Amino acid sequence: MEHYQEIGEGIGIHKAPEVYGAFPTDPYSHTPKHRGAQQPGMTGQVKEDILVSIGELGVFVEEGRLIFSPRLLKLKAFRAEAGTLEFVDLHQETRSVKLPGKALGFSYCQVPVVYRIAGEDVVEAKFRDGTTRRFEGTSVDQETSGLVFRRTGDVVQITVSLRETHLI
Repeated sequence: MEHYQEIGEGIGIHKAPEVYGAFPTDPYSHTPKHRGAQQPGMTGQVKEDILVSIGELGVFVEEGRLIFSPRLLKLKAFRAEAGTLEFVDLHQETRSVKLPGKALGFSYCQVPVVYRIAGEDVVEAKFRDGTTRRFEGTSVDQETSGLVFRRTGDVVQITVSLRETHLI
């Protein structure tokens, strides 16, 4: 956990210039001939931020099933009030999904996923035809997962209800 949090603090964006040895948001690499890299630049920071986000969101695939296990996600990452998630759909168009309070959103294979804090662990998949499938726990069956992976457009949203005890 300590190493994970170190990565989350980044190569410099969250550090003072005195600690980092340079201005942390300078986008250029500075590598003098006589010393190692003095400033890795923003590329490394972006990679670290992406890796940290993937770890925090806890989306895994096991035996062809989507599993939502955000064991590194902080409670403070959830919006206190309602909001909106914007994402790019399968047709490369910007869409939006409303987020309730105590929720956060992201997209996976261009399907919006909403995490919300609730009293039980349940996943609901909403389909293009207006139907929904409910899965007890935090995973989705192989059939529904396959539709997401193949980007068929049949699954239009996944809502994951999580107990607060799963979060840090």
